Amino acid sequence: MTLDTTQFQVRLAVSETDLLAAERLRYRVFVEELGGDGPLVDHAGRFERDEFDPVMDHLILVDTTRDAAALDHVVGAYRLLRSDRAAAFGRFYCDGEYDLGPLRASGRRLLELGRSCVDADYRGGTAMFLLWNALADYVLDHGVEVLFGVASFHGTDVEALKLPLSWLHHHHLAPEPIRVRALPAHYQRMDLIPAEALDRRAAMVAMPALIKAYLRLGGFVGDGAFIDQAFNTTDVCLLMDTAAMSERHKGFYTRKHEPRA
Repeated sequence: MTLDTTQFQVRLAVSETDLLAAERLRYRVFVEELGGDGPLVDHAGRFERDEFDPVMDHLILVDTTRDAAALDHVVGAYRLLRSDRAAAFGRFYCDGEYDLGPLRASGRRLLELGRSCVDADYRGGTAMFLLWNALADYVLDHGVEVLFGVASFHGTDVEALKLPLSWLHHHHLAPEPIRVRALPAHYQRMDLIPAEALDRRAAMVAMPALIKAYLRLGGFVGDGAFIDQAFNTTDVCLLMDTAAMSERHKGFYTRKHEPRA
């Protein structure tokens, strides 16, 4: 699908209508498409929500030709939680799945990313690019040093996912100082196939697009996957150290902010 970018706005949610529209989009994607659920999901109203929504920033992609009154205007969303807000709230979302001790001990400015989704009619590259461009501005504005968050494989059949999980473990394991680990109750080891037996092309074909995008930007994964039965997903924790990015990838975050003559 080709998108006319002039019809879009990318901004933080500024009203209850924006938040409700983002939660409605999340319901379509995470509940109706992927079969997820949760204690605060509103099936009658068709809103996917949880206790973190009030404390997070919600980066939204708005199609200005759609009806805001019908909660139809948000066609892409990202949920953002900075470390200062998480400290005030008491925890990150990822604390429910991973031991974040190494990240907290690093003393660096953190940003948790989550609930990334795009309306099915707008997928194909441009919508996600617009969200990521705005995310780059947010990272710079707040001096974020490490980005992290769970990204999901659909389903909980580990046998079906052993190829991409093994590739992540053998080729993209995070450095020890920031290597978080899945909590023991739901820990799933990812070194399921020996490194020498892996086929890169086949592993990439089986990899979700969002995870591949993080890897292209120099992303890493934590130790172990987390089996989320309620959301019908197998989660990995992705981490991105902005200081460790290659110069080419750093340009994604800095080129728009270089001084002009």
